[in-house]
Amino acid sequence: MHKSVSSYALLIMICAISVFMSTTGYAQVVHNEKSLYRNILVEDEGDLRCLKFNVRSSKTQQSCYFKSQPQTLVFNYTKLLMSGLLFNPEPKRVLIVGLGGGTMSNALTQLFPKAKIDNIEIDEAVIKVARRYFSFVENNNIRTLNQDGRIFIKRALLKKQSYDWIILDAFNGDYIPEHLLTKEFLQETKQLLSDNGILTANTFSLSQLYAHESATYKAVFGDFYQVMHQKNSNRIILATKRNTNFNRINSTQINHLQSKLKPYNVDIKQVFSKITYTKNNQDWPENTRILTDQFSPANLLNSH
Repeated sequence: MHKSVSSYALLIMICAISVFMSTTGYAQVVHNEKSLYRNILVEDEGDLRCLKFNVRSSKTQQSCYFKSQPQTLVFNYTKLLMSGLLFNPEPKRVLIVGLGGGTMSNALTQLFPKAKIDNIEIDEAVIKVARRYFSFVENNNIRTLNQDGRIFIKRALLKKQSYDWIILDAFNGDYIPEHLLTKEFLQETKQLLSDNGILTANTFSLSQLYAHESATYKAVFGDFYQVMHQKNSNRIILATKRNTNFNRINSTQINHLQSKLKPYNVDIKQVFSKITYTKNNQDWPENTRILTDQFSPANLLNSH
């Protein structure tokens, strides 16, 4: 009898602990592995599932989604990336460098079912995690290549390929890999854009590399557009092959996108209102040194 009461009391205590943890934001690790490049964690906190990279200097969230509402975009930067659709509202070929959990690719697949999407990811373990834990969609239109982004772009140029939308979102856990920040890399990427193509790059406004990145993008693309979010440090750079005139974007186009992106929790009108043009708002010194393959001290300059 005493043993039965003790077991019952233990069961009640375990249930109480479980309820407490669920109401205090307890994150459950559902996957943990060390890849060739980083430590990879997948954590659940209630309905929210996140992919995290654990490196020496920090543990950073790379991708998150709601298991019950997988199409809803969680991070502000992914919402800001949708600003690319203001410049090219119907991309037929999309290149994404940096897969994460594949949430951006999934969103674009739903928005544009006929679009061809190439996802490039250097870490094979990340690809496997996206497939297993983040409902990453792949079909005849969506390719996933385990390759370095710069190598892929060099080979794509040799094959004379082009893309209507190129999304640069590669992170190693600390910052953007150095070889994906240089003038030479951006020149290659620019060549890969179609005539009406748009490049969107996820960077950080608080990084000590801010001025160097800005000067490098201007050296390759000329004046460019950018959009930031006040509540975090993400900055999205928008660059085109032919200096597309932002003033061409009209209210009809914005309203159409507003309706189309609403299910993804994207307020494109708000995003549009935050876009600035560097020709009128250059916020870095004119003599800032650009980043090249010979001068790319990202590890020394970034603030992470």
